[in-house]
Amino acid sequence: MTYAEAIREALREEMRRDPRVFLMGEDIGIYGGAFGVTYGLIDEFGEERVRDTPISEAVLAGSAIGAALTGMRPVAEFQFSDFMAIGMDQIVNQGAKLRFMFGGKAQVPVVFRAPLGSGTGAAAQHSQSLEAWFAHVPGLKVVLPSTPADAKGLLLSAIRDPNPVIFLEHKLLYRYKGLVPRGEWTIPIGQAEVKRHGKDLTIIALSIMVPRALAVAERLAEEGVEAEVVDPRTLRPLDEETLITSARKTGRVLIVHEAVLTGGFGGEIAARIASSEAFYYLDAPILRLGGAETPIPYNRTLERRATPQEEDIYQAARRLLQRRPL
Repeated sequence: MTYAEAIREALREEMRRDPRVFLMGEDIGIYGGAFGVTYGLIDEFGEERVRDTPISEAVLAGSAIGAALTGMRPVAEFQFSDFMAIGMDQIVNQGAKLRFMFGGKAQVPVVFRAPLGSGTGAAAQHSQSLEAWFAHVPGLKVVLPSTPADAKGLLLSAIRDPNPVIFLEHKLLYRYKGLVPRGEWTIPIGQAEVKRHGKDLTIIALSIMVPRALAVAERLAEEGVEAEVVDPRTLRPLDEETLITSARKTGRVLIVHEAVLTGGFGGEIAARIASSEAFYYLDAPILRLGGAETPIPYNRTLERRATPQEEDIYQAARRLLQRRPL
């Protein structure tokens, strides 16, 4: 099934299993959401559990947090992750901190779903990758699935988690197809996955960069280079062990994400590896590849130039392979 279908299946299964689960967001009912992910769910569950909300992201975030505090398990959808900035106070200063401030006696089991990233010609205010903002905040969990199976398994885990979870879905992934296990299928939050094994270099990729990195790994394989592709899947908590093990194994690390390079989460991953025992096994400095230092352009050609594409990842990998040992 597609990535979007996998998310819809996870929502449907969990809503059938747990009557506390309900959806809320702008145009998620009859319209089915900005990208059609929730289409048809209102026919089965009705307007009480698939709630269209006003165009007010602060109200959406605050209402979802309040519902979670009273024992419900809301899944709140923002039309674009960029708009989460309007609900930032509720998410960061309320949702993320209330369990801590109440000494663990309160739980905030809310999921904030949002599409992120470029590639659809939606221009600067609808195309950002802001995952590093949320990963900076203790109390929030941050999830970026890259495959349909991961999307389903991680979303089920996110809904069942007693903490607020930021669940970010790249727009271009919605049509990607893959095998998805039927029935009960959960993936622990905080568990990375090696998507392809190799010995010559490690490519740590986030979200849409995972399929692009895998395509590059295939190209490198034709040249006799075995690239290992690792998908963290969740940024907070971060599975350091898997990343460090891969870095130590290959000795060369390329980190790639769509977000602007400055302040991007790749810097955090690089720091974790550099401050671990893997540092002594590196044959070259860690290389980061991220988006250009510019808002996302509306023009499709410029939009592609502003974010890493397969050729950019390939050229970065070749540069890394040519660097002399430390």
